Amino acid sequence: MRVICSILLLFPLSAFSQLEIAKVFSSNMILQRDEPVTVWGKAAPGKIVEINLGVIIRKTAVGKDSVWKVSLPKQPASNQPQSLLISSGDTVVQFHNILIGDVWICIGQSNMEWPVMKEMYYKEEIKNSYQPFLRLYNPTYAGKNTFNVSFTDSIVQNLTLEKFYKGQWQTCDSNSFKPMSAVGYYFGKKIANEINVPIGLINISIGGAPLETFIDKEVLKQNKQFSGKVNGDWLGNNALPVWIKERGKQNVGQLSDVPADENGKNHAFKPGFAYDAGIKSLLSLPVKGIVCYQGESNAQEIERVNEYAALSALMVSDYRKKWKQLQLPFYFVQLSSIDTVKYKGELWPQFRNEQRKMLQLIPNSGMAVCSDIGAKDDVHPTNKKDVGERLARWALNKTYTQKIVPSGPLPLKATYSNGKVIVSFEYIAKGLKISDGKPLRGFSIDGMNDTKAIIGDNGIIIPVNTKPQYIYYGWKPFSDGNLINSENLPASTFKIPVK
Repeated sequence: MRVICSILLLFPLSAFSQLEIAKVFSSNMILQRDEPVTVWGKAAPGKIVEINLGVIIRKTAVGKDSVWKVSLPKQPASNQPQSLLISSGDTVVQFHNILIGDVWICIGQSNMEWPVMKEMYYKEEIKNSYQPFLRLYNPTYAGKNTFNVSFTDSIVQNLTLEKFYKGQWQTCDSNSFKPMSAVGYYFGKKIANEINVPIGLINISIGGAPLETFIDKEVLKQNKQFSGKVNGDWLGNNALPVWIKERGKQNVGQLSDVPADENGKNHAFKPGFAYDAGIKSLLSLPVKGIVCYQGESNAQEIERVNEYAALSALMVSDYRKKWKQLQLPFYFVQLSSIDTVKYKGELWPQFRNEQRKMLQLIPNSGMAVCSDIGAKDDVHPTNKKDVGERLARWALNKTYTQKIVPSGPLPLKATYSNGKVIVSFEYIAKGLKISDGKPLRGFSIDGMNDTKAIIGDNGIIIPVNTKPQYIYYGWKPFSDGNLINSENLPASTFKIPVK
C-alpha cells in the first residue's frame, strides 16, 4: 500500500503511526539556504526512513526512542520549486512547491499578530498580494480571540504542547495573506523584493502574550534574576505581569480539567508555554533570524519595565545557543505612542527607553521606532506597513549588507558646555530635520516640561541655565516629538545623562 500526499492532507500525520513528520513541514514551505537541511519526525524503532529532495537522497534508521532525523547538504537560494519525498516501508509522503531561501520567525503579541485584513493599507495592498516567492506559515492557536470568559471544552483539549498551534505553509496570495501578521508580511515582502531571494515567515505570535511565554522555563529557572517567574502556580505569581494573570484566571481559573504541570494550568500566557509549544519544535530547522513586536503586556508595572531589557537579552542569548547561531539576527519593534485616558500607558516612555537599551545589551540587534505612528486611544495602531518596512531596513542593512540607513536618530551622548547641552546622534543620514515644519518638540531636561531645542551643525542644541542631570526626548506616553533624519525616520524616545 502507498499513501500519497493528497490523502495525507485529509488526515493528521499522527494517524499514520508508521511515519510521522514534524508539523512544520508541508507543501509550499521555504527551507533555509546555505545551511544543512534537517528533516525529522517519528516512526517505529529500527525502520528505515528515506528522504529525497530534488536529486539528493539520504537514509537513516529510526532510533530506539522512535525519533528519526536526516541532514541534507546545504543548498543555495532557489526559486525553482522542488519536491520533498519522505518514505518508510509502504508509506510515502510528498510535499510539493518547496523553495530554498531565508526563513524568519515572527514572535510577539497582538501588534505582531495583527492581520493584514485589518491593516491601514489592506485594500490597496490586495493588488500586490500575490507574492509567489513569499511563503507564510501562520498557525492558529488554542484560545485565539477568546477574551474575558472561560475557555470552551474544545479549546481546553488543545491546550497541550502538541495541539496548541495548528497550520501549514501557504504561498502568499489574496486569501492567505489576509490573516497573516501584517508586520511580518510587509517585512518579508520588502526583503524578498529587495534581495530577490524567497522568504519564509513563521508567525507564532499570540495576542496579549507576555515575553515570558516565549522563554524556556528551564532557562528562567536557572537564572538568578528571573527564577521566581517559574516558582509555583503562575496564576498567583507576583513576578509576572498583573494583566496576564487576570486574563489567565478568566480563561482557565474556574476550570478543572485543564492540562497542567508544577507551574499550574496550561495557557498561552504561562511562562515557557509558547516556547515549548512553538519555538522548541523549530530548533532543528535552520532559520535566518527573529523579528519581535512585544511589550505592551510587560509595560504596566515598573518592576516589569525595569527588567525587560535583561529579560529580552536572556531570551535571545538562549535562542542563539539552541539554534547554534551565536549571531542570529534579532530585530524588534519599540512600543508606539498612546494616551493614558483609555489605556494604562503611563510607563511607556520608560519602557521605550528600556527597549532602546536592548541595542547595547543584545549584539546584532535592531530596533524599529514607531512612536510617530501610534494611535492616541488604541493600543493597536493600524499602520503596520511602516512598522514592517522599518524592521526590514535593519535586516537589509545588517543581515544583507545593503547600504541603507537602518534607523532614525539614536542618541550617542549629551555634553554640557557654556550654557548649552549638545546632543549628538548616530543614523542622521544626510542630516537632522523636523517632520512637520513646526518648531522642534519633544525635548526636556526634567522629563515633564518641554524645553527649547534647535538643530545645530553637530546635533541638537538645548540652551540651559545650569547643567541638567539628564536629557529626555519623547518622554510622554503619546509622544509629540518631531525629530527625524533625512530618510524621514523618527528619533527614538530616550533618557541619557549629561556629561
